[in-house]
Amino acid sequence: MTSTLTDQDLTLTAPANGKMNELFTEVDENIKGVRVFVTPGGCSGISFGMTFAENLEDDDSVLNCEGFDVIVDSNTLQYIRGVEIDYVDQGNGNESFVFNNVQPVEAAPGGGSGCGGCPSSSGGSGAAGGGCS
Repeated sequence: MTSTLTDQDLTLTAPANGKMNELFTEVDENIKGVRVFVTPGGCSGISFGMTFAENLEDDDSVLNCEGFDVIVDSNTLQYIRGVEIDYVDQGNGNESFVFNNVQPVEAAPGGGSGCGGCPSSSGGSGAAGGGCS
């Protein structure tokens, strides 16, 4: 059974919300939302990614936004709490979604605990946002 995420769990800035809305006007109607997932690696010990999702799984949690949903599985949820997704366009085709407020994960032996400089797992505070701005 899926559960609902709140702005305590995950937020999107206004630019991220706007870009997501734009992307969802271009996808197939079978797409249920955008899935946020975690993989090992990156400056904080993990990296976040996003992909379009056609299905909801029993262990998914959903952040309902106007025009789209953000889907997070139970494994990713433990890492996503308090994270803010932002969208940054620096011009010249240099644009990306950025994950702010990522908490460092206990590093493996010999690994660092975080650098705060990776755009995919930025440790900065970013712009203020709440839920789906």
